[in-house]
Amino acid sequence: MRGQVLSLFLVLAISVVLGQVSYSIPEEMSKGSLVGNMARDFGLDVKRLKSGKARIFTRDSDEYIELNNERGVLLIKDRIDRETLCGQTTPCALHLKIILENPMEFYSVTIEITDVNDNSPSFEKNDVKFKISESAVAGAKFMLDRAVDPDVGLNGLQTYKLEPTDNFVLKFHDQADGTKNVEMVLKKPLDRERNEDFSLVLTAVDGGEPQMTGTMQILITVLDANDNAPVFTQAIYKASIKENAPVGTAVVTVTATDADHGSNRRITYSISSILDHARGLFEVNDGSGEIRVKGNIDYEKARTFQINIRASDDGGLVDSCKVIIEVIDINDNKPDIHVLSKSNVISEDAKSGTVVTMIHIEDADSGENGRVQCSIDDDIPFVMQSSTNDIYSLITDSDVDREIAYQYNITVTCSDEGVPSLSSSVTLTLQISDVNDNAPVFERSSYEAYIVENNTPGLFIFTVKARDADWNQNARVSYILEDSSVNGVPVSSYVSVSADSGVIHAVRSFDYEQIKDFHFRVKAQDGGSPPLSSNVTVKVLIQDQNDNPPQVLYPVQTGGSLVAEMVPRSVDVGYLVTKVVAVDVDSGQNAWLSYKLQKATDRALFEVGLQNGEIRTIRQVTDKDAVKQRLTVIVEDNGQPSRSATVIVNVAVADSFPEVLFEFTDFTQDKEYNDNLTFYLVLALAVVSFLFITCLVVIISVKIYRWRQSRVMYHSNLPVIPYYPPRYSDTLGTGTLQHVYNYEVCRTTDSRKSDCKFGGAGSQNVLIMDPSSTGTMQRIQSEKSILDEPDSPLEQKPPNNDWRFTQGPRPGPSGPHMPYGTHIRWTPKSGTSATGGPEVAMGTGPWPQPPTEAEQLQALMAAANEVSEATATLGPGTMGLSTRYSPQFTLQHVPDYRQNVYIPGSTATLTSNPQQQQATAQQAAQQALPPPQVMAQPEPPKAAQTPASKKKSTKKEKK
Repeated sequence: MRGQVLSLFLVLAISVVLGQVSYSIPEEMSKGSLVGNMARDFGLDVKRLKSGKARIFTRDSDEYIELNNERGVLLIKDRIDRETLCGQTTPCALHLKIILENPMEFYSVTIEITDVNDNSPSFEKNDVKFKISESAVAGAKFMLDRAVDPDVGLNGLQTYKLEPTDNFVLKFHDQADGTKNVEMVLKKPLDRERNEDFSLVLTAVDGGEPQMTGTMQILITVLDANDNAPVFTQAIYKASIKENAPVGTAVVTVTATDADHGSNRRITYSISSILDHARGLFEVNDGSGEIRVKGNIDYEKARTFQINIRASDDGGLVDSCKVIIEVIDINDNKPDIHVLSKSNVISEDAKSGTVVTMIHIEDADSGENGRVQCSIDDDIPFVMQSSTNDIYSLITDSDVDREIAYQYNITVTCSDEGVPSLSSSVTLTLQISDVNDNAPVFERSSYEAYIVENNTPGLFIFTVKARDADWNQNARVSYILEDSSVNGVPVSSYVSVSADSGVIHAVRSFDYEQIKDFHFRVKAQDGGSPPLSSNVTVKVLIQDQNDNPPQVLYPVQTGGSLVAEMVPRSVDVGYLVTKVVAVDVDSGQNAWLSYKLQKATDRALFEVGLQNGEIRTIRQVTDKDAVKQRLTVIVEDNGQPSRSATVIVNVAVADSFPEVLFEFTDFTQDKEYNDNLTFYLVLALAVVSFLFITCLVVIISVKIYRWRQSRVMYHSNLPVIPYYPPRYSDTLGTGTLQHVYNYEVCRTTDSRKSDCKFGGAGSQNVLIMDPSSTGTMQRIQSEKSILDEPDSPLEQKPPNNDWRFTQGPRPGPSGPHMPYGTHIRWTPKSGTSATGGPEVAMGTGPWPQPPTEAEQLQALMAAANEVSEATATLGPGTMGLSTRYSPQFTLQHVPDYRQNVYIPGSTATLTSNPQQQQATAQQAAQQALPPPQVMAQPEPPKAAQTPASKKKSTKKEKK
């Protein structure tokens, strides 16, 4: 039913007048119902609502309406009860303000709440009792309690009905406030004997649709005759009272009189009717008629109260009067300050009149008590400006400068005009953001610095300093050396400026004699955008240093000729012989020169002027004075430390030129002799030093080379493996080598440096397995050739006579065309070398007798025996390098040429094991026989030795 009523009253009225929109909606609308399209009515874009952070500001009704920024519409946030919100006030409206930011704007919205018939009339009491005398005449009036309907208009209380109407009828009296007083009028007299008690029903009816009613029962008791009713002295009583009057305060006293006597004259006072907003606030004394304050009276809630007072006697006769109470306002409310929108930061270049903050001011009092004035401090560049009666804006009154004040704490004070005045205040904190409006300023208008000449490059000169009144990045100062030139040279080649600290350093060493001062400009630039800068002139003065000795201008010192001053023997004392003239390119005291006589042939004859350098005689010249006088004059400056120069002055004491010429002929020769002697001594010293250093380098190089050779031979862990050329063949299983294959055997008295090499003739294919070396054969051969040079310090000596064999035991052919050749060269503790190959002679000393084939064969067998022992440690199978040379090159292809070789005169013995010593001669004889088929079969390779057994064997060989 309520939904039907809402649908009937959903009438939307929109009016836009000067930025204000009004809507009309019925009360009791459901949550989320549409109130109006605010964005469309104000002509705003939805995007503007989002960017401006649109929101609703209302003092006391923000819980009823909400703003949807996505759609730009106003919606019901909570159920609205018009009676609760406005009571009997009409029209009932909500006043809202829509606040936008960036820029700050506000729009006023008024929403009228129309009434819906949702309340039925009601009486304060469910029943009322009347005692009516039977003597009451027709037309007697009885005041009835008025019904109350919270609704207004047609939905409010309209009329009353009384049932039954046999004895009474209703009569209505319109009041000034639009209400009606109801009186029950006796239509005909009552008869106590017929009906002593009876009841009536009073019905209150409103005008809504559907119509709603309220009832009250009237109980009537018929009394004995009382023919005079009470009468009030005034029909209307008026009184006033201040708000917030304490409870019990007397307001007014009503008085009624009754002409009857006895109990019919006793009057009782009571409140017959009162409006809802006044209920509970007042009470009346039933005996005296005094009205007192019962509750808290607030002017802001109700400014007037109306009370109907009833006076009744014991006989049941009544009379009524009206009491109007006016509330006097007192200044009991402070102004309320609400910040609508504010900016926390403002730029210092903001223009005058920029809005900083918008505030809403409201005072609930009235009259002068409700008039509010707002103010701020006078010493700040801001002013309060009133937009409307209750909206104030804080705007800039003049330019703000962050360098003067970077923050403002603005206290806004709002005071009313009441007595005493009440005020409220709020403090707004406003930060001033920096703008790059200040250029750096140097501490001085110009700078002068001093630096002593001959300084080291990079020397600190001084520091320029500039300050920027701005903040942060805008105050960061960088120093730049402006481009200029000094004597055609860029100034950057003279000085440098640190960009961060302004420290100036010298880039070069200065010479006072070349440049005495120069100036340049330094620019200080801040980090703002755009940057600001200023510059300053810097003048650098070079201070002189005593770095130049005096220079003698006269007499001129020449290397090839001799100049002498002649002094006749007849001169007087003080005779001016000559004058030493010298200059100093320094300045000041460093250029003050003094002259002194350092050495002289006869100091008693001459003197030198201290200041002028004049050489004069100090006594009479005699015949005993030597003709040749040699004076050494020293010229000193006045610097600290002082510098000097010497000059030799030759003086001839003679009366004729031939005498002078004879005496001075050997001066030049002596000088040339001394000069040549010094030159040759220096040259000899340089040559000797060079030869000594060269010899030292050569000796160290040789020592290092020999040490490397010994390390290579001593640390080798793998044996030397012979490489058999492809022409090798194993005939009838006996094992033969091609006739041009040779062995090289090297032995020394130091077994640790023994070496055994096998190589083929011509190609010299020898592979050395050494874990610490990966050198090629060419490098090994080159190193061997160095050792074999005749001039090498490792030159080998010829063997002793015990090494020779006699001609008897030399079986087989001999001569230059022998198929196998072995040449052995003896070197003490450095290794012997034996190279194979026909027509190859090695060594420096002659052999006592040429080696026979048996000797060569014996050396060959010894080498083969060493190879067999070395290869036995590798174990059966393919050698580690067989894949590099030939996949078929395995150990079974290697013939066993193990044999013992004895070297007479030496402790070294070539053998594989002691058991083979007895078979040496037999195997040598068999190998020397021409037919290969009668040669003994080669002994199979020996089993691989363990590292321990090999070490023992090696130790035996060393012993």
